[in-house]
Amino acid sequence: MPKPLVSVLVPCCNVEKYVGQCLESILSQTLKELEVICVNDGSRDGTLRILEEFAARDPRIQLIDKPNTGYGDSMNKALDRASGEYVGIVESDDFVEPVMFERLYGEAKEKGLDISRCCYAQYVAGQNYPMTEPSVPKNCVLKPLEHTEVFFQAPSIWAAIYRRDWLNECGIRFLPTPGASFQDTSFTFKAYAEADRFQMITDLLHHYRCDNMSSSIHSKSKVYAVCDEWKEIYSFVEKNQDQFEKLLDVMPHLLFNCYRWNCLRLAEEKRPEFLCEWAKEMKEFDQRGLIPWDHLSFKDKKRIWLVRHFPQIAFRFWGKQKANARTPARN
Repeated sequence: MPKPLVSVLVPCCNVEKYVGQCLESILSQTLKELEVICVNDGSRDGTLRILEEFAARDPRIQLIDKPNTGYGDSMNKALDRASGEYVGIVESDDFVEPVMFERLYGEAKEKGLDISRCCYAQYVAGQNYPMTEPSVPKNCVLKPLEHTEVFFQAPSIWAAIYRRDWLNECGIRFLPTPGASFQDTSFTFKAYAEADRFQMITDLLHHYRCDNMSSSIHSKSKVYAVCDEWKEIYSFVEKNQDQFEKLLDVMPHLLFNCYRWNCLRLAEEKRPEFLCEWAKEMKEFDQRGLIPWDHLSFKDKKRIWLVRHFPQIAFRFWGKQKANARTPARN
């Protein structure tokens, strides 16, 4: 079998209801030079049986079966197994358009991209709701460090392909925190920070299922998962401050949007402890010199000051607002 052009990684955990549609959409791609690496993360339903059936019928599918060690560990094992020129990710309850990987790979090869990205749709009860990220310029090659609006889109790691050699050279991997969620947060940030050539096309090619109630995004008990991700982001920038110092100007805004989103999705009784942790982090980041007060807008300064000193009062100001993404556009 020829070397694959794209390795498609499919993390799976208790998705017997959806994984068949997901894999059918990948195997029917117009780009045939694919390998599909499915990682079964300790599923307790019929997911493994379905994966084995698909692997038996198509030699492009590889199956990693392991105990439940979490999403980040699953993704890292799949990345280490991948051999394609580019790597894509499809969550096992999502599905993709037949031309997705041909379009993204074609753009990537023609323009020498590190990251080739598309638009997507939120999929709810059979209806598609387009997510076009209007703040991000389309169909042109950008360096995210020079166009920081790229960082303000939702992580959506599955709406892109990534040059595999570049990921390995930069050491970009997921945090393997057991039982954690939202581990796309630090992965996406690092990828954008390291990318020299990024492009987003207008084609809507990925369907992101939002009505799977067992998805981690609906778990109201995972209080600190985003905190682990942002500690990793600040540590990453601090270690490479000469290269990424410019990002310190946008990180407080990104973190605010992410933490606001997290606070709103938590069970009400969990919010006070999360707000206290948020205040503690702001104090720590400030003491480490990682909050660029001189470069922040008055609005951002007020937000940070309130969160740091009066987190409960801060939440009253914006606690009723609804946030649909972890890193929405600037506001």
